[in-house]
Amino acid sequence: MIKTLSQFVGQYKKYAIMGPLLLLGEVFLDILIPFISASLIDKGVTAGNMAAVYKYGGLMLLCALLSLFCGAMSGRMSAIATTGFASNLRGAMYKKIQTYSFKNIDKFSTASLVTRTTTDVNNVQMAFMQILRVATRTPAMLLMSLIMCLVISPSLSTIFLVAILVLAVLLGFMTTAAGKRFSETFKRYDNINSAVEENIAGARVVKAFVRGDYETEKYAAATGELRRRFVRAEKIVAMNMPLMTLVINSCTLALSWFGARQVVGGSLTTGQLTSMFSYVMQILMSMMMLSIIFVMMSMSAASARRIVEVLEEEPDIKNCDDPVTEVANGDIDFEHVYFRYSETSDEPVLSDINLHIRSGETIGLIGGTGSGKSTLVSLISRLYDAGEGSVKVGDVDVRDYDVEALRNSVSVVLQKNVLFSGTILSNLRWGNPDATEEECREACRLACADEYIEKRPDGYNSKVEQGGANFSGGQRQRLCIARALLKSPKVLILDDSTSAVDTATDARIRQAFREVIPDTTKIIIAQRIASVQDADRIIVLDDGRISGFDSHENLLKTNSIYREIYETQTKGGGDFDEPTAD
Repeated sequence: MIKTLSQFVGQYKKYAIMGPLLLLGEVFLDILIPFISASLIDKGVTAGNMAAVYKYGGLMLLCALLSLFCGAMSGRMSAIATTGFASNLRGAMYKKIQTYSFKNIDKFSTASLVTRTTTDVNNVQMAFMQILRVATRTPAMLLMSLIMCLVISPSLSTIFLVAILVLAVLLGFMTTAAGKRFSETFKRYDNINSAVEENIAGARVVKAFVRGDYETEKYAAATGELRRRFVRAEKIVAMNMPLMTLVINSCTLALSWFGARQVVGGSLTTGQLTSMFSYVMQILMSMMMLSIIFVMMSMSAASARRIVEVLEEEPDIKNCDDPVTEVANGDIDFEHVYFRYSETSDEPVLSDINLHIRSGETIGLIGGTGSGKSTLVSLISRLYDAGEGSVKVGDVDVRDYDVEALRNSVSVVLQKNVLFSGTILSNLRWGNPDATEEECREACRLACADEYIEKRPDGYNSKVEQGGANFSGGQRQRLCIARALLKSPKVLILDDSTSAVDTATDARIRQAFREVIPDTTKIIIAQRIASVQDADRIIVLDDGRISGFDSHENLLKTNSIYREIYETQTKGGGDFDEPTAD
């Protein structure tokens, strides 16, 4: 885990080294000050020698100024190193997530990935800062203070050694127990992010159904659970300060008693005893800082493990050794394809799919909710991989293609239409970054999006809010279709992408496809028979199996499921999933 994360220090390595080195210089100077103070007291104040007072006082001032410089520079170097490390880590995680297939993303969930790239990275960044600053300063201060105590009075130093052993045992127990509880607690952040994400994304639905109170209660429950778990962990950590206070006071009393006896006996000077008091405070405060570091490390270890899981997750879809970089045509072949979302699933989502689609054909795809329509077309662009059998595009197995080359040739307009903040033109150019404005206009004309874009004051430079919130469902769908057309694909897949479009506009879009892109294979998933009945052939999918694959006229004669759908809808019924009237 440490090896995986350390590589992201990258170009900030020199700052990560200089920060602790300067900090060691600060510690050394801080340790010298009480030692010089003892000489000032014994040789200056007690002896009445003002020259010695000025001499040792000047040395203490010089050490303090140098210590200030070293500390300030160390803080600056450490800040550069830790913020750079966090930036590199977030960038690497984001880049890694871009390589994930749908299956990888399903494994983590969107809310969890957001938590890992934000909260968890912040925790690890803070831990790295603690390592560079506190974890360097504290052991050095502890060790140097012990050495100075041993130099001044070996017998009195045994007080500190006993205190260190007692604290080490107690703090070790506390940090172990707290670490386990913090590890469980951080998993609850995913639930909070999920609740916020759902509420914001579905704000219109929440308001339409007046479910604001319900959502508030759900969020309160998630935060309440997080609070309870944090309180359980913090109860253990809260014992840290009382224990430290007890040990510090005990050490002070013991040092006062035994130190005073040695001063009276002449084996220890007043200045030495004063410096011993300074060192005891430094030793015990170092122990307290160590306990804080251990708690912080316990908290960040859970976050670090979650980050490493993302970085080490192997995308289940990747290029073969010598991938094909060009798709010859839009031929599509499914050969005995089976698919499961999980290897442990009892029943496959798709079973023994055999299809042979010729380049340039328009194929309709109809079926009930959960029948596997979206899954079927996802295999073509390799958003998922078939568990058994093979899927071919242009007579080449999709697993033999370069993934980017395949997806550039297979354009998919998904069920959930997503627009990004920016302008209409910037969204259209997701399909082709080099597309001219004229090419964008032509794509919008084919998708029947031009009619409402040109009515806007800013036309194609109109602002698009996040998620396309300032566009209607039908407008978003048409923009997404235009964006897909700009890729000049060999295969165009519309996954129920005209459901929010009126039937007249739907017909015009399909007519434009027939006339302008006749060589492109078009697969249209729909719930309405009217959207697919003009297709060359129609696939009827039922519970993950092909029930029929033929023209509209032939399916009416041979396929009872298709005939039932048709009769239901033409007699004034609703969509596919509505029952037939008696």
